[in-house]
Amino acid sequence: MPKLKTRKAAAKRFRATGSGKIFRRKAFKNHMLDHKSAERKRRRLSNLALVHESDEKEVRLMLPYL
Repeated sequence: MPKLKTRKAAAKRFRATGSGKIFRRKAFKNHMLDHKSAERKRRRLSNLALVHESDEKEVRLMLPYL
C-alpha cells in the first residue's frame, strides 16, 4: 500500500485538538477591516472554531495523518 499524500493547502488551514477534533480559523478577518468593530474582530473573529461534524469527513480525507 503506497503512502497517502497530504493536501498541503488543507494542512496550512487545519490542525487537530488533543481529543482529535479539528480546528479552523474564522473567516472575514483578512481585509476591509476598518468598518468592522473592534469587538467583532477581537472577540468573534480571532477565536478558533471547530470544523462542523458534517464537514469533518472531507477534511480527514485531505489530511490522512492528522
